[in-house]
Amino acid sequence: MSKKTEQKRMISLYDTTLRDGAQTFGISFSLHDKIRIARELDKLKIDYIEGGWPGSNPKDNLFFSEIRKADLRHSKIAAFGSTKRPKLSYQEDTLLQQLVDSQAHTITIVAKSWDFHVTDALNITLDENLELIYGTIAYLKDKHFEVFLDAEHFFDGYKANPDYALQSVAKAQEAGADLVCLCDTNGGTLSHEVYQVTSTILNSVDVPLGIHPHNDAGVAIANGQEGIRAGAVQVQGTINGYGERCGNCDLTVLLPNLSLKMGYHTNADESLVHLTEVSRYISEIANMSHNERAPYVGDNAFAHKGGIHVSALKRNTKTYEHVDPSVVGNRRKVLISELAGKSNIAFKAQEMGIKLDKDVVLPTKILKDIKELEDQGFQFEAAEGSFELLIRRATGEYVPFFTLKGFRVITEKDEFNRMTCEATIKVEVDGIVEHTAANGNGPVEALDNSLRKALETFYPEIRELHLSDYKVRVLNEKEGTGSSVRVLIDQKMRNKHWGTVGVSTNIIEASWQALVDGIEYMLYKKNEDNTPGE
Repeated sequence: MSKKTEQKRMISLYDTTLRDGAQTFGISFSLHDKIRIARELDKLKIDYIEGGWPGSNPKDNLFFSEIRKADLRHSKIAAFGSTKRPKLSYQEDTLLQQLVDSQAHTITIVAKSWDFHVTDALNITLDENLELIYGTIAYLKDKHFEVFLDAEHFFDGYKANPDYALQSVAKAQEAGADLVCLCDTNGGTLSHEVYQVTSTILNSVDVPLGIHPHNDAGVAIANGQEGIRAGAVQVQGTINGYGERCGNCDLTVLLPNLSLKMGYHTNADESLVHLTEVSRYISEIANMSHNERAPYVGDNAFAHKGGIHVSALKRNTKTYEHVDPSVVGNRRKVLISELAGKSNIAFKAQEMGIKLDKDVVLPTKILKDIKELEDQGFQFEAAEGSFELLIRRATGEYVPFFTLKGFRVITEKDEFNRMTCEATIKVEVDGIVEHTAANGNGPVEALDNSLRKALETFYPEIRELHLSDYKVRVLNEKEGTGSSVRVLIDQKMRNKHWGTVGVSTNIIEASWQALVDGIEYMLYKKNEDNTPGE
């Protein structure tokens, strides 16, 4: 069995979301954020979690002391740093000593492997750089750390001076490095080059190799795969592809590709069911919108819109799905739109537990209604709450929980430039009329607060309902301020959430439609759950 075949069996996963990922524009992790993310990565059974660069900032120093209390069950913590600085002894180099003080299981040392960077960036000789690589690794190995070398700019360096790039790897091997990671730091190397160079280096040294691709040419995932195919045993990347400039290799795509498509094994294989959950959790912590179209973990990764597609899916899901979504913790979605067919309606109804077989023309009628509503600007793809109410109205299962008798919204601006909004509302429930008023930061919040206040007497559970997202889209902008708007609202109660939609030329009316659907949906589902025999 060849060396490459032996190395193909198990691939080590090294996550750098907490360092490389934190360099994403708009992302700033607190210490608490970093600890929470590390726990999620441990749940996914990522082998190495790079916590940061000790000495670069106080937060990273604290991370390495706090993470020791986190009781991680699988992941090893890695600290990132550079080779010893020239003209300093190992004891005098405070950055190197802080790496030691981090007590991380693994130390990852970044070093120059491109002669251009050695002479022009570090301003030292090529031999001096090799001595720093050897000396730093040997020093850390003497202190019983596992040591990885990140060969920075390796692929660009290899193209410019292959002999020197190879010497940097050989010197790390000589010093006892446990692994050398070939970095495509500028992210411009193409996949066929990654394969060729990695294969060449692997046949020239005995130290295990890793691959660390960036995405500046849009091929970081492919480069990670090609590095593994060539014989690398470790891949370094981030969750959701976060990283500086165009980002890093996205582990949420690479991991299932390795496990499900390419026949490799990782320790995370048995934890793939958590992949979508971890991806979305880290998006929330990063305060970044989750990519709905992301492969495997996106909300629309297994969403089907065309009627022909859905009809085929009912017979066999393999017709339009490359993997079972549940394997990666995701779910199948059937979207409802003007492109939908009767199969979409039937599929969605079945998914919601609604039987439509009593009236064979009902799906056709619902589809006709949906297409007319979408022509007005309604959109049900992100408003499954409104869609379910639409179906249940058509089947006669749904009766409104309250009747609006009227509302008024007043917005005022005083002489001190302060804005105030007040909404008064009158609703009727079972013959009882409730008339209330409430304030809000804006007219929609005032209306929402007033409606909730009016209904809480009858339905106390409304206190647990929270509005989690509110979006407004102008539909026909050429009409200017007279344009129709579509309002999409996301509401949640405990661990459940649902979307509703409203459309009108009046933004208050559109918001009202979506708000009422959201409350009615919650009350209907709660009543359904409490129905005897259900």
